[in-house]
Amino acid sequence: MELKNLLFEEREAIGIVTINRPEKLNALNKEVLFELKKVLEKVRSEDKIKVLIITGSGEKAFAAGADIHEIAALGLSNAFAFSKDAQEVANAIENLGKPVIAGINGLALGGGFELAMACTLRLVSENAKMGLPELGLGAIPGIGGTQRLPRLIGKGRALWYLLTGELIDASTAERIGLANKAVPPGKLMEACLDVAKTLLNKGPLAMHLAMQAVHHGMEVGQEEGMTLESALMTIACASEDKAEGIQAFLEKRKPTFKGR
Repeated sequence: MELKNLLFEEREAIGIVTINRPEKLNALNKEVLFELKKVLEKVRSEDKIKVLIITGSGEKAFAAGADIHEIAALGLSNAFAFSKDAQEVANAIENLGKPVIAGINGLALGGGFELAMACTLRLVSENAKMGLPELGLGAIPGIGGTQRLPRLIGKGRALWYLLTGELIDASTAERIGLANKAVPPGKLMEACLDVAKTLLNKGPLAMHLAMQAVHHGMEVGQEEGMTLESALMTIACASEDKAEGIQAFLEKRKPTFKGR
């Protein structure tokens, strides 16, 4: 798989994708999004990859927004299509079926922040800053920012950060539940890998079903969500992984999950 703007590597069952445009603070353009879509398709199709980490190259930025020249060229004729194409990539992250960890190593602004919000978990460097500055340019977010941020931190807080453009630092992000953990800059990838290795010990089918229960359950009433949970629990209980997990527990050994 030839990549111009991304780096991709596999460490055992962990995939690591790095947005690699440090001279542009890893700003997103159409090429980056297209390549990221290709990587996500590869990760989805390969059973050996159980967890994905997304980060940015260098120490300054995860992704400092969308490419300003491409945004400047958007208007009535092409903005909707651009937004939907970019949303498709963010949705592919959120619905990958495998945990995706965002390693936010610096600035995550605009589209970069929106991609990070689509990830399952977010670990941030203590020097990270996140935000949606689009209103200051006379635009609004178009890659899910107005939808995912309130779901993560609540409507009131989301409107504050959206309307004021105030940046969210690492300690605040951790306090309000936007980030799962803040770590020293030099420890970010190590922390991401530690979390990924923890997830490798869980049943992959169970993780997929649990994420589905949360994602879809939040979009319906609690009673409907509970019914969805019961249905997905039934699928898990009928799986080979559940039988293996119980047997391994009884035999005091590490389970060998197969994702089925």
